[in-house]
Amino acid sequence: MTLEKLEAINNQFCTTDGLVSFTQLASGHINDTFLIETKQNDFFVLQRINHGVFKDVPGLIKNKVLVSKHLKKKLSHLSPDQLKRRVLSFVKTINGKDYHLDNNGNYWNMMVYIRDSITYESVSNKNVAYEGGKLIGDFLNLTSDFDSSKLVEVIPNFHDMSSRFSQFEASLKIATKERLVKANDYINLVCSLKDEMHIIQHLKESGEIKVRVTHNDTKISNVLFDKNNKGLCVIDTDTVMAGIVHYDFGDAIRTICNTASEDEKNLELVNFNLEYYKAYVSGFLEKLESDLTPKEIKYLPLGAKIMIFIMALRFLTDYLNGDIYYKISYPEHNLDRSKNQFKLIESLTEQFKEMEILNASVQ
Repeated sequence: MTLEKLEAINNQFCTTDGLVSFTQLASGHINDTFLIETKQNDFFVLQRINHGVFKDVPGLIKNKVLVSKHLKKKLSHLSPDQLKRRVLSFVKTINGKDYHLDNNGNYWNMMVYIRDSITYESVSNKNVAYEGGKLIGDFLNLTSDFDSSKLVEVIPNFHDMSSRFSQFEASLKIATKERLVKANDYINLVCSLKDEMHIIQHLKESGEIKVRVTHNDTKISNVLFDKNNKGLCVIDTDTVMAGIVHYDFGDAIRTICNTASEDEKNLELVNFNLEYYKAYVSGFLEKLESDLTPKEIKYLPLGAKIMIFIMALRFLTDYLNGDIYYKISYPEHNLDRSKNQFKLIESLTEQFKEMEILNASVQ
């Protein structure tokens, strides 16, 4: 992407002045995101949303804007400057829309950059885990009175386990013989865990677990911290839609409690950090416990295991499909990511009883 091309996109939005420089932000498997600086020293985040993955991009952007407006209303007691740091602010186009559609069919949206903020790809201390838990718990608490039926389902059946298994089973039919052989042990592992991995979905379908607004991508890199490592803002709300609390809890645990990055190939470095789990649970329930039923709290540990499994399954399915969804850096990247997540499940399982005891103590 050249400066000239980005400047042409930037000029479609109501920013203060022309573009001076840009930096591509590397985080994320799906979209292309750029930090841009204008002549007035203002900074914005300009994002090209992958319309190959997201089939209803206008609906996706509408979701993001609606949820941000709701959060701002709930936090209206804050000053304007504080509010801009706590909630994503979207910039309209010169035509008054929330997105720009370029001549190549690409959708762009723009947000105000939150200065003096920090993101982490992994957690290095319990305080970051605790603050991350507080911020995600607060997000879910503040959106608990938002009617989730108003949100577009941007990725149908995103965390639906039956759907994920169907996709996996379809991938087995089209995978090359070479990839099937390399993935054989993990294919067998997926099949052995099938019944356990459907437990929470059955509780949701029976109405025993409440459907609410969920973020659906609560990895630690989607939480902004200030310079004092206090939770600041939940970002990357592309996948905000109706879901259950266990999705957001589990996906956060997946990244916070992995002692290595999800791309780590040395599986000896991949373990489940129980101390970080305890810290996250403490912060999460501090903000959300009063809004949860005992049954919802009881199944949080299983939610963590299930969300790690879903990512392992998605990486494995994409590998078998020939790497059509996630960006990869080398041919077996998705298989290595899947192995990483299965090792994390193994380590979590060894400590699962302690996780259950911890959650039982807060009910």
